Amino acid sequence: MAVLWGLPLSVLLLSLHTPSRASPSCPVRCRCYSLTVECGSTSLRDFPKHIPPSTQTIFLQDNVIGQIRRQDLILLRHLHYLYLQNNTIAAVEPGSFQNQGQLLELALNGNRVHLVTADMFQGLEHLRILYLAGNDITRLLDYTFRGLQRLQELHLQHNNIEMLADQALVGLTSLALLDLSRNNLHTIGPASLRPLVSLQVLRITDNPWRCDCALHWLRSWIDEEGQRLLSSAERRLVCTEPPRLSHLSLVEVPLNSLVCIPPLVQLEPRRLAVRLGESLRVSCHASGYPRPQVRILKANKYNFQKLAQVQDSSGILHTDGERFDPDTGSGMLFLSNVTVAHAGFYECEAWNAGGVARVTFQLVSSPYSPSWPRLRSHGAATGSDVSREPLYALGSMAFSALGAATQTAIAVGISLLALTALLLVAMIYSRHRQREKEADGAEKESILYVNDYSDGPTTFAQLEEYRDERGHEMYVLNRAKPVLPSRMLFCCSPELVSC
Repeated sequence: MAVLWGLPLSVLLLSLHTPSRASPSCPVRCRCYSLTVECGSTSLRDFPKHIPPSTQTIFLQDNVIGQIRRQDLILLRHLHYLYLQNNTIAAVEPGSFQNQGQLLELALNGNRVHLVTADMFQGLEHLRILYLAGNDITRLLDYTFRGLQRLQELHLQHNNIEMLADQALVGLTSLALLDLSRNNLHTIGPASLRPLVSLQVLRITDNPWRCDCALHWLRSWIDEEGQRLLSSAERRLVCTEPPRLSHLSLVEVPLNSLVCIPPLVQLEPRRLAVRLGESLRVSCHASGYPRPQVRILKANKYNFQKLAQVQDSSGILHTDGERFDPDTGSGMLFLSNVTVAHAGFYECEAWNAGGVARVTFQLVSSPYSPSWPRLRSHGAATGSDVSREPLYALGSMAFSALGAATQTAIAVGISLLALTALLLVAMIYSRHRQREKEADGAEKESILYVNDYSDGPTTFAQLEEYRDERGHEMYVLNRAKPVLPSRMLFCCSPELVSC
C-alpha cells in the first residue's frame, strides 16, 4: 500500500475526482485528471512520458523508477506536488528540477539515494516540504541545501547519516521542523543548528550518541532552549559510548563527565630520504578520544596547505601522484615515481573535539641513498615544533642509519652473545681443572709403598705376606742404599734381600 507522508487533504482529494475525458497525452498505465496524473503502483521503471504540461500534481509512488533525469521534468513548469516515494531511485541528475520553480512538496522517501548535493535541488526556491527519509544517506556536506530558503520541513529520519557538516544546513532560514531521528549520528556541533533561526521542532532521538566533550553544548542547550524545541520523549538522547556512560540519557550525565582525550600523533621516522624514481609510503597514526581525524599537508613557501584530492571509483584519494588512505585515525601518504618536486616538508595533522596535534617530517629525494647523521630533538609531539629522529636511508645497511630501537636491540643481542661466550669459557676451564684433579688422584694411587724390614731376617715367602691395608706388597730394602725407581725393583740386585 502506498505511504503518502504529510500529504495535504486537498491534494489527496484530487486523486478521487472523476477522471476527465481520455486525453491522447495521458501516459500509458496512468490515470489523468484535470491537473493531476496518478501512476502509483503500476510497476513503472522510468519516469512516464507524455504528461500534460499543465499538470500540477503527479503520483508515482510504489514503482521501480531508478533515477530522475533532466529530460523527465523539463516541460512540467507548473508542477506543485511530486510524490516519488517507495521507488528505487539512487541518483538524481543535477539540474533535474531547474524548471520547477513552483514546486512546493517533493517526496523522495523510501528510495536508495546515498549522496545528496546542492545541485540536486537547484531551482527549487519555493519548495516547502522535502521528504528524504528512509534512504541510504550517510553524510550531509556543507551547503547541501543551499537555495532552499523557503523550506519549512526537512525529513531525514531513517537514514544512515553519521556526519553532519557545520555548514550543511546553511540557507534554511525558514526551516521550522528538522527530523534527524533514527540515524547513525555520534555527535553534532552547535554550528550545524545555528543557521536554523526559525526552528520550532527538532527530532534527534534514536542515534548512537557519543557522550564526550563535543556534546557539552547540547547538554546545556537541552536544559535551556531545548525545553522549547524538544518534547520530554525527544529529550532522552541515550549514550552508547563511552562504556561507562552507555545506556544513560544525556541529560542524566554530569557536565564534568563529558570529557575528551586530545590527539597524539605518532610518526617515525620524521626525516627520511628516498631515491628518485622509487615509491614511498608514509603512515601517520594518531590516538585520542574520540578517534582523531588525520590529514597530511604539504608546505609551500609560506605555510602548510591541504593537498588537492580527487577520489576515484575505488575510494582511494589521489593527489598529483600522491595517494591517501581516507580511513579515519590514520593518514597514509603514498608517492610513486618520486621526483625532486616531492621533496620538502610535510605535516601530519590530527584533530578531534579535544584539540589538534601536528607533526612535521622532511622528505629528501636523491639519485643515491645518502647516509644522514643522527639528529634527535625531544620536542613535544603535539606541538608545531619538529621532533627530529635519525634519518633512515632506504637500502642502507649502516648501523647509524638504523632507528634507536633497532640499535638498542642489536647492542643487547651482542651483549648476550658475549656473556654466553664468557660462560662457555668458564665452564671449559672448570672441566679442565676437574680432570687435572682426577689425574692427580690416580697418580697417588699408583705410588709404590716401601717399608724397611731389614732389621731382621726375612724370607721371600715372608715378603709376600707383608701387605698394607690396600693390598700393596711390602719390600725389604737395605737401609744403606737409596730407594730405586719402581721399574727397577723387579730386577734382581744385591739390594733385594730375596735375590
